[in-house]
Amino acid sequence: MTSTPTRRPDESMTLLVEVMEKPLDPGYAEAARRREAGQRRPSRPSLFLLGLVAVLLGLMTVLAAQQLRVPAQGLSARELLADEITDRQAEAEALRDRSVALNEEIDALQADALAGQDQATQDQMLLDAVVTGSMAVTGPGLEVTMTDGGADLGEDADASDARVQAVDLQTVVNALWASGAEAISVGDQRLTSLSAIRHAGEAVMVDLVPLPGPSYVVRAVGDPEEMQAAYARTGAPAYTQLLSSGYGITTTLGTASELTLPSIGNQLLRYAEPMGKDPSDDSTPEENS
Repeated sequence: MTSTPTRRPDESMTLLVEVMEKPLDPGYAEAARRREAGQRRPSRPSLFLLGLVAVLLGLMTVLAAQQLRVPAQGLSARELLADEITDRQAEAEALRDRSVALNEEIDALQADALAGQDQATQDQMLLDAVVTGSMAVTGPGLEVTMTDGGADLGEDADASDARVQAVDLQTVVNALWASGAEAISVGDQRLTSLSAIRHAGEAVMVDLVPLPGPSYVVRAVGDPEEMQAAYARTGAPAYTQLLSSGYGITTTLGTASELTLPSIGNQLLRYAEPMGKDPSDDSTPEENS
């Protein structure tokens, strides 16, 4: 009977030490070392691909920037802005025409609803519509045309001085109101008690509507003879004569047998209240005194 040989203690300890110090197979350890070396230092083809991608991204960025800087269809930025302004003005004009048409429809329905009222009430509402500009008017009157000057103003003068300014139109309009005008329009824009003629840069505007130059036409409905006589007594003729002699701005005044002034539509009235007033206090100043 043979006995099973037993492993010596030193051989068992050597095997345990090898298992603890070298847990992986030599083949696996070599593959792990190669993989770790590949992650630390990219291969030459990988560096080439990274460089190629960087160059392509740079070219695409440059092309995109050039496309953004160069206007489409060879137009300059100023021309594109002018075209956009023209389109917006056309849209605003269409909306104004739509508003005027709707207001005229409202006026017609209102007239039908008030047909049974007394004539005095209807006449008063008609007069209010003319004064507020919510109704188009037709009749004889005066027509004043102011045109930009082109005369030599000298070396020290500003070229903008030869253009019609907002204050020039304001002077003529105020003189026509004082002469008995019943309704006035400037550049086909109806004036009301809420209208304003102002300057915005080099453009003359009635409210928010720019007026095309170089000529500006002011139409006033009223009795032509009486208005012309009263207009001559105002300071407007001397003012326009000064504009003509000093800046070359020409002004012509003529009568018209029939003028048509457009409607501006219904307007929202704005009003103010004194600060510190008690809303519940509806008494008049006479009652409080």
